[in-house]
Formats: sequence, C-alpha cells, structure tokens
Amino acid sequence: MSVTLLAGSATASVAVATETPAAAPAATVAPTAPVENLIVGYKSSATEASSNTAAADDATAKGKKAGKKTKFDRRLGTGAALVNLGGATAPADAANVMAQFRADPDVAYVEPDTRAYAMAVTPNDTEYAKQWDLFESTAGMNVPGAWDTTTGSGVTVAVIDTGYVAHSDVAPNIVAGYDFISTSSEARDGNGRDSNPADEGDWNATDGECGVGSKASTSSWHGTHVAGTIAAATNNSKGVAGIAYGAKIQPVRVLGKCGGATSDIVDAITWASGGSVAGVPANATPAKVINMSLGGSGTCGTSYQNAINAAVARGTTVVVAAGNSNANASGFSPASCNNVINVASTNRAGERSYYSNFGTIIDIAAPGGETRRATDTPGTVTTPENAILSTLNAGTTTPGAESYKPYQGTSMAAPHVAGLAALLKSAKSSLTPAQIEAAIKANARPLPGTCTGGCGAGIADAAATVAAVTSTTPSTGGFENTTDVAIGDNTTVESSITVSGVTGNAPAALKVGVNIVHSYIGDLKVDLVAPDGTVYTVHNRSGGSTDNINQVYTVNASSEVANGTWKLRVNDNAGGDTGKIDSWNLTF
Repeated sequence: MSVTLLAGSATASVAVATETPAAAPAATVAPTAPVENLIVGYKSSATEASSNTAAADDATAKGKKAGKKTKFDRRLGTGAALVNLGGATAPADAANVMAQFRADPDVAYVEPDTRAYAMAVTPNDTEYAKQWDLFESTAGMNVPGAWDTTTGSGVTVAVIDTGYVAHSDVAPNIVAGYDFISTSSEARDGNGRDSNPADEGDWNATDGECGVGSKASTSSWHGTHVAGTIAAATNNSKGVAGIAYGAKIQPVRVLGKCGGATSDIVDAITWASGGSVAGVPANATPAKVINMSLGGSGTCGTSYQNAINAAVARGTTVVVAAGNSNANASGFSPASCNNVINVASTNRAGERSYYSNFGTIIDIAAPGGETRRATDTPGTVTTPENAILSTLNAGTTTPGAESYKPYQGTSMAAPHVAGLAALLKSAKSSLTPAQIEAAIKANARPLPGTCTGGCGAGIADAAATVAAVTSTTPSTGGFENTTDVAIGDNTTVESSITVSGVTGNAPAALKVGVNIVHSYIGDLKVDLVAPDGTVYTVHNRSGGSTDNINQVYTVNASSEVANGTWKLRVNDNAGGDTGKIDSWNLTF
C-alpha cells in the first residue's frame, strides 16, 4: 500500500555566615503562605554559626517555646541553618517561631524558605504572534502555560515523513536520522536507503504520474513543516516557536515521489523506536515519540500493527494523523491502528476542520487550521491567518531558500500532540505510552465549536496535562483500565477494574472517571457495578445528541468492600450511533 502526507543531614566544621547583620524588623520576611522550613543566619560570633550541634539544640529550644517541634535540617552553602518546622505550617504559627529567632541577639536574620518558579515569558520569535494554535484561548492548545514546567528536553521525536530540508530555525534541534526509501527513483537521491534523510522534493511533474486521478504538484517540504511545529528553535529572535522546543527532532524519510511504501514505513517505525532493521545501523538516539502525519485508505494491516505494537512495547508513543477526507477515520491507515494516538483537526473557532476525518476511533483533537473556509473554492487560500504557520522551503521542486508558510491538515494537528507527548515524557520520564495517551485525553477541554462524527476527548490542553502528570499530590489509590471496548447499537458492554491493596470499604466520595467516545450520549445508560453486584447509575440517557462522555462522577460506595472487581457497564438503547469505552478509572 502506498501512503501520502496528510497536509493538508552531626557536628562538623562549616563555613561561617558572613552576612552583614541588619536590624531585625528589616531582615524579616513575613510568611504569607504555609511554610515548611526557615532559613536562619547566625552572627559570626555565635556558636551556632559554626556548630551544627549548637544550631540543632537552638532550633529545638526555640520551637518548644513556640509550641512547635522544630529541628535543624542542614547547613546551607552560605553558612545559614535550615530549620524544619515539621511539615506545612500555617503562616501565623511560622511567624511565632520566627519571632523566637528574631528575639535572639545572636541571630542575624530569619526568613521563610519560600519557593521560586520558572518564569516563562512570551517567546521573542518574530512570527510567534501568528501562532494562534499555541496560545489563543478559544481554540489554541494552551502551550505557554506548560513551558514553566517543561520544554521537552531529553526527548527525541522521530518525524516519519518526507525528510528534512535544511532550515536554520529547526537545525539546532536536529539529530541524525535515516532515509528509508528503498527505491531510488522515488527517493530522487540516486540510491536506495542511506543515512541521509534530506528531503529531495516530492513534486510530480504531470497529472496521472502517481496513478489515476493524481495531479501535478510542487514539493511540499512537509516533514520540515511538521518538525517546526514540534521543535522549532525558540527565543532565538527568529521565525516560529516549537511546542517542545527543548526536544530533538529525528527526521526519518519515507515519503518521496508518489508517497511511500508500507514496507519502508514499518521499517522506519521499528528503527526510530530502537528496534533492529536488517542492513541499517542501530539508531543511536531512539525516539520516545513518533509522529506520522501520513496515511492511506484501508483499515490497519498486520504489518503496521506489528510495528506499532513493538514500538509501543519499547516505550515509544506513536501519534498519527486522522486523515483529511471528511470521512470516518476507521477506513484509513495507520489512523485505524491500535496503540496509537489518533488526532483529528480543529479550526481557529474550535470546530472540526471541514476536511478532518472523524469517528469513534479518534482519540483527541488539536489545531490543524484552515487556509480556506469550507465554502470557498477548493485550491484557494483565503484565510492563511487561520492555518498553522511553520518552517518550510521556497523551492518548487528541489530545495530553495528557507521560508515559513501556513498549512492546514490533520498533518498539522498530529505534531501538536506529538509535541505535547514530548513535553510530558520530559516532565516525567517514567510515563508509558498508555499513560501519556490517558493523560492527554483526561485533561482535554471540550471543543468550543461543533464536531459532527466524533473528535475524541476534546482539544488537547498542554498546560493542564503537564500540570496533571507533574502534580505532587500523594496517590490516593487510583486504578485505571485503558483498553477500548466497542459499544454497538442496542448492546450492553462492560469493562473491568480489579482493585487490590485498599484497606476496608470504598469511600463515600468514590471518584469514577469515565471517558466514552460516542456520537449521541442520550442513547447511553452508564452504571458502576460494585464487586458484590450492586449497581450505581452515573449517567442515564441524558445529553441528547452531545458527543462523548468525559467526566468524573462521585459515588457513595461506603457500603462496598473496596477490593474486588468493579465494572463499568454501558447500555446503548438506540440504533444509529456507536462508540467505545475509551478508558475509565477509580480513585479511592
């Protein structure tokens, strides 16, 4: 099958604090939030300035006077003492302890150990203001809010596409890739596979050259546009900003003249994720995220599925474009494969882009833009400001000068999610591909516009998703099932979660997170079934023609033993609309 791009802490000798003593009131910083530690600077003449034992005794004594169990924690590099308050302490209580230190003439200063945060600012890239897809509140992906936490450093994203044409706004983030096009005439580089993934151009000189109905076209430089969206250099006073601009891009060339072969693409998936391909040197920098903004008609074949399964088993998240045929994505590949994040496209108003594929197999939506309105003449470019601006090349056939250009397509939507996956993997390296997918879907926000046919969990939200996976909130006993269960017309299906290791009964406020993809939720009755068979209804045919259920319900399950097998039971009560249980979870 041929596929095409879719563009569219002891006594010790220590340093002595040398801070100049200041008047106590002026040296005091009053706490305004809960405080866990204090920083105490002793005057150089004080014993506590050079003896950890003396500092420890002093901390204990002062805490006792203030009614707190304080203790010396460690010595800072400046010579100051870090004093632990025994956990988060209310500002007033912390102030009482500080008052004990301030009253001691041997203390130069005392202040709360406050927190500092990364201060992300608006990138200075000259075209950033045009990147509505990153920051606009209506339909943007809320990317700047994630940059305070992560920029994707340490993660390689493989762009399996047309290769890479040199561009100074992407070059700083490029690592060695590979050219997997095995046919020299399609590769246009005079040979078959080689270590140079340079994009030689994918133009077609004449109509019909690539099969019946094909049209003559100029080179797309598609892989470079995708790469720029994911990881264009940022804050370099030039061009555009990348979503995961701290990540690296690995160009893997599979598309040339007249698209690319499945055999080449499955080898590319294998190699990019760290697998072995005969005759090809091992990948020195395996990718933890793969982006495939490509596809063709037909359901997912075994070759694709085997390659994707193996990549995911190696810990690589695979992101694919849904397709641009305004049709059900179930009829396209690799969009219809399992173990992928299937991405539909939205426009600047937060509606499904007129061209985007749809359906119950869509996982998430992201900005793909529209260079024209649905009613405008096909082939025209009437609203370039509403498309996705990224890095490109001005050459019509072979490479010319580097440039920037707006494109539309699920090809543009997918790299937004691949960039987000890189941000998540960088922020929390232990995340598995399934956890990354679940986090993206669980933290999406509803489309502000419409989506006929199904656009998954909603629009991906970078800041919300990064915040969720990096939360320091202690685990409260969460259990999840992310295996898809198809919901047919007039059928009842179940998905199970086996809970173990939880003491006693379930809570009176058991949280039941439900993510169901269905184009008419008024058809559905959704029940939580406890291990003893007791049924708790959480959704009963409400919502009419609204798409999808992505909600956390609260159930009083205090009469139920927590451990055992819980089930989510979904009953479809009408014909004409189908869907799936995408994932669900219990939090005790």
